[in-house]
Amino acid sequence: MNQPASAYFIEERHDPSETHTLAVLVQNEPGVLARVIGLFSGRGYNIESLTVSETEAQKHLSRITIVTTGTPMVIAQIKNQLDRMIPVYQVVDMTQTRRSIERELAMVKVRGQGEHRVEALRLADAFRARVIDATTESFVFEITGNTDKINQYIDLMRPLGLVEVSRTGVAAIGRGPEGM
Repeated sequence: MNQPASAYFIEERHDPSETHTLAVLVQNEPGVLARVIGLFSGRGYNIESLTVSETEAQKHLSRITIVTTGTPMVIAQIKNQLDRMIPVYQVVDMTQTRRSIERELAMVKVRGQGEHRVEALRLADAFRARVIDATTESFVFEITGNTDKINQYIDLMRPLGLVEVSRTGVAAIGRGPEGM
């Protein structure tokens, strides 16, 4: 009895990629950031956003905030591998806690005259962006908010004469009285 070739194939299900924000508390010492980034690049994981700063000078601790994308299995692997690194004290998936606040800062330079300048100022007001530099030919706006808000603002500025964008990356913190 012959069956069609397609009967022998098992349907594969692919988990959709998810975006997760990970807060990683590490020892503030040379080479730690390179090791964390090496974990991602060595395994082909992508970093969408990366923010690093010392948070507790007396304890020599830094906080690395990483936004990455992957299937639930890949995200679990990333967290487990980070947890096993020696200078890492704690890894918190801010996305899973569902009790976090995420913000990003961007500076957006727009060149334009006449109606384009007026429209750029109107949009800046609507998005609560501040003018931090102005010339007769351009503006530099400062905007803070979640990544979607900033992306939307940038998209609206493109036809008005967007010249350049500089972004900080995502910073995240949990709600409530508890710390990491």
